[in-house]
Amino acid sequence: MSDLENNGPLDNDEELHESIPVTGMYKDWFLDYASYVILERAVPAIEDGFKPVQRRIMHAMKEMDDGRFNKVANIIGQTMQYHPHGDASISDAIVNLGQKDLLIETQGNWGDIRTGDGAAAARYIEARLSKFALDVVFNPQTTEWQLSYDGRKKEPVTLPVKFPLLLAQGVEGIAVGLSTKILPHNFIELIEGSIEVLKGGRPTLLPDFPTGGLGDFSEYNEGIRGGKIKVRAKIEEEDNKTLLIKEIPYGTTTNSLIESIIKANDKGKIKIKKVTDNTAAEVEIQIQLAPGQSPDMTIDALYAFTDCEVSISPNACVIIEDKPVFLTVNDILSYNTKQTKELLKRELEIRKAELMEKLLFSSLEKIFIENRIYRDIEECETWDAVIETIDRGLEPYKPDFYREITTEDIVRLTEIKIKRISRFDAFKADELMRKLEEELKEVNYNLNHLTQYAIKYYKGLLDKYGKGRERKTEIRAFENIQATVVAANNAKLYVNRADGFIGYGLKKDEFVCDCSDLDDIIVFKRDGTAQVTKIQDKVFVGKDIIHVAVYRKGDERMVYNLIYLDGGSGRAMVKRFQVLSVTRDREYVLTKGTKGSKVMYFTANPNGEAEIVTVYLTQGSKARVKVFDFDFSTIEIKGRGAGGNILTKYPVRKIQLKMEGVSTLGGLDIYYDEHIGRLNTDGRGRLVDNFLGDDKIIAVYRNGEYELTSFEVTNRYESKDLLLLEKFDPKKVISAIYFDGTSKTYFVKRFMVETSTVNKKFNFISDHRNSQLEVVSTEEQPQVKVKLQKGKETEEVIYDVDMLIDVKGWKAMGNKLTSHTVKSISLLAPVKPKKEENPADLTVGDSVDLSVDEDDDEEQLGLF
Repeated sequence: MSDLENNGPLDNDEELHESIPVTGMYKDWFLDYASYVILERAVPAIEDGFKPVQRRIMHAMKEMDDGRFNKVANIIGQTMQYHPHGDASISDAIVNLGQKDLLIETQGNWGDIRTGDGAAAARYIEARLSKFALDVVFNPQTTEWQLSYDGRKKEPVTLPVKFPLLLAQGVEGIAVGLSTKILPHNFIELIEGSIEVLKGGRPTLLPDFPTGGLGDFSEYNEGIRGGKIKVRAKIEEEDNKTLLIKEIPYGTTTNSLIESIIKANDKGKIKIKKVTDNTAAEVEIQIQLAPGQSPDMTIDALYAFTDCEVSISPNACVIIEDKPVFLTVNDILSYNTKQTKELLKRELEIRKAELMEKLLFSSLEKIFIENRIYRDIEECETWDAVIETIDRGLEPYKPDFYREITTEDIVRLTEIKIKRISRFDAFKADELMRKLEEELKEVNYNLNHLTQYAIKYYKGLLDKYGKGRERKTEIRAFENIQATVVAANNAKLYVNRADGFIGYGLKKDEFVCDCSDLDDIIVFKRDGTAQVTKIQDKVFVGKDIIHVAVYRKGDERMVYNLIYLDGGSGRAMVKRFQVLSVTRDREYVLTKGTKGSKVMYFTANPNGEAEIVTVYLTQGSKARVKVFDFDFSTIEIKGRGAGGNILTKYPVRKIQLKMEGVSTLGGLDIYYDEHIGRLNTDGRGRLVDNFLGDDKIIAVYRNGEYELTSFEVTNRYESKDLLLLEKFDPKKVISAIYFDGTSKTYFVKRFMVETSTVNKKFNFISDHRNSQLEVVSTEEQPQVKVKLQKGKETEEVIYDVDMLIDVKGWKAMGNKLTSHTVKSISLLAPVKPKKEENPADLTVGDSVDLSVDEDDDEEQLGLF
């Protein structure tokens, strides 16, 4: 028998509780936990820019503040009265705030964000609030308070911060289902941005990192979700064999950066000999290059394959009214600026009320003493009588006060000591009231001109705290680095022509060239087909390979010369073509595609060369001339799909090279983009000149060095260091004026470049550390305008440099420019003589276009 049957029905208080599904519990618990993490741990409030633990730390430090440093361990203990979590989270948050060097002054070993070294234990390091924090973060009168987690203390809901602190410090946080990443911005630029907001503008805000480096913010998109920035290390070329990393990207450390460099070297992406960390007061990572490695190519490879370049995706998420909201940094700045204006208004209103109360009581005091009302109360026998007597004595003056006189005001008058009454000085009282009235007038003026007052407040912050907080991260535009171009040659390409295999694993077969494991390989076969494939250990591409090489996409200088037998007509066809873009592993037909077509002659020409070949026809052919020459320069360069022109309709016995060709493409137009400090052929920046194979560039730098380089687009020239960059002409004279740091005098010199070494810098001014090149020119008759200080007057003089000194050796010191003090030197634009039109110089008739329509796949040459 069951218990129920034994005991009868259950009483009401024993009824079964309604069951709750476990899934429902999980849902409610998860939402509660997610909400807690978002609001109480991970995401900052927009009002003050603090997460709860940071706000509690600041409040605890303010309570402890006596101007001296406190042990961080004590600060942690004080904060634990407000923070419901362990000491480790508080310690980490304090160190994080201290390393930002804005709100907390530190003492001891607080770690290093550049190297990744951690801080010492909390019992060994000390901290106190900075003067800036005391000025802009705290004001008990404008703070909203709430009970702490255990109800024993009061803590601020948010701190009344009068500065865009959130944008200045930056913040990262990961919650349940969302994250925030607000990048730090420059202190000075934020203040200037706030002023612009107050004036009705919309400033441009870009991040600024404590680690410095170079930043490309073209896709920052005001820090909202979906934006992206690129940050690079600042790499300098010490010499042809050594690179120095002086600043590192935000979010990396010297240790992590070196590890990424070693890893890239081990994988063969870059080739270095040694990497040394010399970081002390300043970051310095020294990289010694392997023999034969180009410094410029290695710099590009470091950006492409290591943490010398990192990409950061901002995600500005803040708490507004207990909800996470995604905003732009401009929205945050606007909100903080308006909040600062409102807080300043509240402070002014509080000060106004205080001044009015002080004026009121000072007036009451003066009336009370000067009218001897205090004597009228001597005969009063009760307290009520005293109050009533004083109130009656004040009655005639009550209309002059801004509010009613209360019993509390009268009680305060009774508390004035006899000593004070006896020493009362009406003149001093009037002077005090006059100062209070002046201050009140100023407060009222500021309240009526609140925007102007807020701007003045921000300018005050800038004057007081802006020194030493200039931008550290240089704003740059980055060029796109193709990994396949800058990757070190860490593999060797082999080919088995007969069997149709290529790869870096065929070490017993024919060696083709050094290459990278990132390269694409182009293959041409005897049947007139071609394809591009990724290099592998071993890959089959088809038998009868006639040419294999590394493929460079978009290479307009590479031209292929081809003669093939058309299997359909039996004619020998000739064509010149380029392969600018392809689909990987797709086979392309270079002939007309008829059965029996085959390649009879093929060359690959990296600079568009067009050779002359001798064609031998078969003895049985009906042609009168059985041997003739053909010049490839007589036909145009077309696409790979063109059928070509007819070379001959008779059978061909063989084709031999008669004369090596020269380029038919002309020179390359090289441009210099000063924003990224690189050469290009895309028309970006200033046209340098048109260059052929052996031409060189001369670069002259501010430190008085010149350098001859090739015109490779991988070369880099920092625009801030550059004074002259042009095509090198050994016949041109270089005119220069420089400041000699030893004698503190300006010298002028003219010389011709006598060296021929490429990629080596030569100094042609004095080697004192303060010596600097002022102007340089290769014009025949350069002119400079010099502003001179002659006694108390200044005078501008124009000099013809070619008249000041003869051409001497490049090591000569030169002549003294002037004995007067030089205020400034500027190079004048050359005056070009106007060319007069002469009918005799005009050509007769226009040039005739003999080019062939590119749409025609086949054209008769007209030879046979």
